[in-house]
Amino acid sequence: MSTQAIESLSEDTVRRIADERDEPEWLLETRLNALSALETAELPDVIQTPGRRWTDLEALDFESLVDPVNQSDTTERTVGDDEVVVLPFTEAFDEYGEVIEANFGSVLDPEHNYLTALSVALFTTGTFVYVPEGVDVEDVTVRAEMNSRSLFSQTLVVAEESSSVTILESIESGDSEVDEDRYFSNLVEIAAGENASVQFGSLQNLDDDTYTYSLKRADVGVYGTVDWIESNFGSKLTRSDVESELNGDGAESQIVGTFFGTDDQHFDINARVWHQAEHTTADLVTRGVLDDVARSVYEGVQDVGNDAWNTSSYQRENTLMLSDDAEADASPKLIIHNHDTEASHSATVGQVDAEDLFYLESRSIDSLTARNMLVEGFFVPVLEEIAVDEFRDDVEELVFERLQ
Repeated sequence: MSTQAIESLSEDTVRRIADERDEPEWLLETRLNALSALETAELPDVIQTPGRRWTDLEALDFESLVDPVNQSDTTERTVGDDEVVVLPFTEAFDEYGEVIEANFGSVLDPEHNYLTALSVALFTTGTFVYVPEGVDVEDVTVRAEMNSRSLFSQTLVVAEESSSVTILESIESGDSEVDEDRYFSNLVEIAAGENASVQFGSLQNLDDDTYTYSLKRADVGVYGTVDWIESNFGSKLTRSDVESELNGDGAESQIVGTFFGTDDQHFDINARVWHQAEHTTADLVTRGVLDDVARSVYEGVQDVGNDAWNTSSYQRENTLMLSDDAEADASPKLIIHNHDTEASHSATVGQVDAEDLFYLESRSIDSLTARNMLVEGFFVPVLEEIAVDEFRDDVEELVFERLQ
C-alpha cells in the first residue's frame, strides 16, 4: 500500500525531539534509521477481496494529522512494589540504559511498516517497565490523556527469569483546543524471559475524531507466559495488532479482545500467534458489538512452525450486530507446518436472538432493557477470561455507558 511524504517531517525534527529528551546516541540513530525507512516502507497489510479493501489506510492524510513538535500528554504511572522499575524513558536511561538498548527494537522491528517507522522516529512519551529476576508485582498502571493533535507512544517491558507482572494501560482524550482530526500511535514490546509471566491490559477510549494505530508484540521464552487484554471503545478508526511469538519450549499466550462500535466507527482488529517451539499453547478469544453504521474487520492467525511439536492453539471470534446497517467481516486463519498439532478456529456474526428477546419481554421487561441484558450477557464469556478485577470493571462500565 502506497504512502505519502510528510513535508513537516525532517531529520532536524527528529534530532530536535532526541535533543530535548537528552537521549543516548544509539536511540537517535534508531530514530534516524526509522525516518529513512519511511521513504520505502509500506502501510500495514489489510484484508482485501476482489474490488474491495476492507480498511482504507491510504485515505489517511498524515500531513494534516501529524504534528511532530507539538505533542502533549498527561500520563500517570503507579506501582505498588519498589522492586519493579516503572519510568518514562527520559528518566530510565541513566541507570537502565544498557537494558533498554539491549531490548529496544529486539521484539518489534522499528521498520516493520510505515506506521511503526513513523512512531519510532517521533515518539515523545512512553514507559519502561523492568521486572528483575524473581520479582512478582501485580499493580502497575499507566493512565494517559492525549492533549494534542498527534501523539506517539512507546512501551518496553522486560521481564527477567521467573518474574511476574500485571500491567494495565489506558488512553483517553484529555483537555485540548484541537478541533481537527487527530492521530494516536502506540507501540508495545514485551521481552519475557524463562518462566516469566506478563499480563498486559490495554484500554483505548479516545474521542471519535481520532485515528488510532497500535502494535503490541511479545517474545515469550521457555515456560514463559504473556497474556494480552485488548479493549477498544473509542476512536473514529482503530487499527489494532496484538502478536505473540512463542519462541521457548512450553511457552504460552492468551489474547483476549473486546470492542464496541457505534455511529460510524471502524475497527480493524488483528490477533496473531507464532508457535516456534515445542509444547506451546495459545488461546485467542475476541467479542465485539456493533450498532448504527459501525464496521469491524477481524483477522486471527495461528501459525505453527516446523519444529513446534505438541502444539495447542485455539481461536474464536464473535460479533453481535445491533443494527441492520452495521457490518462485520472475519478472517480466521490456521497455518500449520507440523502434524503434531491440536488447533481450531471459529468466527460468527449474528444479531440478538429473537427468542431470547421475546422470553425476556414476556416477563414484563421492556424491549430496550431486555436487549441490553442480552448484550451484557454476550460479553460475559470474554470478561470471565480477564483475571484483573480493575480492568474487567472498566470494560463493564464502558459497555454499560454505550448501551445507555
